[in-house]
Amino acid sequence: MRNFTFLSAIIAAGFLLLSSESSAKENEIINKPTKFESHIISNRFFSKLTVNLESINQFYRKYPKLKKYQNDVLDLYKKKEYNLIWYDDKNVSEFGSLLYHKVHLLNDQGIKATLPYMDLVDDVFNENVSNKLPQIDTELLLSNMYVFYASNVYSGVDAATLKKIGWFLPAKNISYAKILDSLMVDPDRLNKDENLLYGQFYKLKAVLKKYRTIEKNNQWKKIEIDSATYKDLKPFDSGVAVKQIRERLFVVGDLAQDSKSNVYDDEMMAGILKYKNRYGLKLNYTLTREHINQMNEPIANRIKTIMLNMERCRWIPPNLAQAKEYIMVNIPSFKLVYVKNGKYELVSDVFVGTRMTETVIFSGDMDRIVFSPYWYVPQSIIKNELKIKMAEDKNYLADHNMEWNGGNVRQKPGPKNSLGLVKFMFPNPNDIYLHDTPSKSLFEFEKRIFSHGCINVKEAKGLALAILKEDPDWPAAKIDQAMSGEKETTCKLKNKIPIYIGYFTAWVTDNGEIGFYPDVYDRDVQLYKLLYTDAVVSK
Repeated sequence: MRNFTFLSAIIAAGFLLLSSESSAKENEIINKPTKFESHIISNRFFSKLTVNLESINQFYRKYPKLKKYQNDVLDLYKKKEYNLIWYDDKNVSEFGSLLYHKVHLLNDQGIKATLPYMDLVDDVFNENVSNKLPQIDTELLLSNMYVFYASNVYSGVDAATLKKIGWFLPAKNISYAKILDSLMVDPDRLNKDENLLYGQFYKLKAVLKKYRTIEKNNQWKKIEIDSATYKDLKPFDSGVAVKQIRERLFVVGDLAQDSKSNVYDDEMMAGILKYKNRYGLKLNYTLTREHINQMNEPIANRIKTIMLNMERCRWIPPNLAQAKEYIMVNIPSFKLVYVKNGKYELVSDVFVGTRMTETVIFSGDMDRIVFSPYWYVPQSIIKNELKIKMAEDKNYLADHNMEWNGGNVRQKPGPKNSLGLVKFMFPNPNDIYLHDTPSKSLFEFEKRIFSHGCINVKEAKGLALAILKEDPDWPAAKIDQAMSGEKETTCKLKNKIPIYIGYFTAWVTDNGEIGFYPDVYDRDVQLYKLLYTDAVVSK
C-alpha cells in the first residue's frame, strides 16, 4: 500500500508539472502569438466546427424547404474540401455580409423570389438578436442563400423547364462553386460581370431602374381622349392630347425637351418617329386610337416586360455575341441581324410562323446557301391544303410551276417560287430555314405572322451578298446569275455561321434606347405565370 501511495504521488507530481508547463506554454502563445497561431487560438472552439455529409443531411432534415439546393451546396463543400466558407475567425466574413445585402436587392435584378427561412438569415446579420443560431446552421444557411442567389441571378429557370416552354437555344453550363471562387476574389463582380451574364441583361437592368423611377414619380400620365369622337392626329393638329403625348415622349426619352406646346410640330414629329421605331410600328406621323391605347397601357406592364426579358437573358451563354459572325432573328420584332466582327452587316425585316405554325426558338449552324431553289412541299401542306386545291382544279400544279417528284410535290425554281430566289440552310429537326419570298407586300404589315414556320427575309439577296462578300469564288455577278431562277445552285459555306432564333419582347440598343414588341405567341403570359404567380416562393 505504501509503495502504491508513493507511486501515486510521483504520478500526480508529474501530471502537475506537465500541466504547469502546458499552461506556461499556452500563456506564452497567448502573450506572443504568431499570425498563424493567433488564428488557431481565436478559433480554439470554433475550429471544432466541421461540415460533413452527416451535418449537411441533418441540416436539410431541419430545414426541408431548402432541400432543392442540397446537391449544389454539397458540391460547394466538396470543392472546398469541407472547409467553412462564410466565417472570418468567429464572425461572418465581409463577403457573406455583402452577399446578404445583394439578396435584399434582388428586385433590382428583376427577381421577386424569396429564400425560405430568410427571417433566420436576417437574424444572423441583426446585432440586436442575442439568441443566435448554432454556427453550423448559420454556415449552411448562408451556403443555401448563395446558391439561391446564384441560381436566380445567373441561371434563371432550369434546363428542363426551358424545354417545356419551347426554348431550345443553347443553355448555360455553369458551376456555382467556380462562380463563388471568382466572386470571393473580386466581389465587385456581384454588381456586373459580363462573363456570367449576357450583356443585354445589364442594358435591360438600367432601363428597369429608369422605368421604376418614372413610375415612382408618377410621370406616366394617362393621355386623355374621347374614344367615341377621336380622329387620327396628324402634323400641325393641336389639342390637349398633343401636349400630353409630347410630355410622354419627353419622359421616356424620345424628345430631349418638353416645350409644353399643344401643337403637333416638327420637333414632335421626330419624337413620334423614334417612338414608333422603338415599338416596331410603321414609320409615319399619324397617331391612331390604337397608338394612344398603346401609350396608355400601365407602366407596370412595361416594367413586367423588361423583367421577363431580363430572365430570358439569364438563359443565354454570355459569349454568344463574341462569335466572329452570327445571325440572330428576334421573332416579336420581326427582325434579322447579321453581325460580323462585332458590327451589323445587315438588318432586315422578316415574317414568321402563324399561331398555328409557330416558328421554333432554337439555334443551328448555317452551312450552305441554295440559289434558285426547288420548294419541296411539306406533307402537312399537301394533305391539308394542296390536295383540296388539286381536287378543285386539275391544272393547279402546272399553273403554279409544280410537279410530282418521287411521290412528293415540288415547286420548280423561278421568281414565283414560294422560297423566292434563295434559301439559307442550317440542318435542324424542325425543318426551318431562312428564305426569300415573292410575297413582298406582306412586309408592309406591322404584325408579320404569315408563314408555315420558316423565316421569310425581306433582304434575302442582301444577306447572301453580305455573307459571301469576302469569298472570291462568289462575286456579285455570279450570285446574280445563280438567282436568275433558271436552275438550283448550291454554295457550300467555307465557315459555318451560327444562327439564333430568339424571342425578346423588349430589347435595348447600344445607345440605350429600348424597343417593345408584341407578344405574338403569348410567351410573356406563359413565362409570367411560371415566374411570378403567388405559388412561386423561390426558384
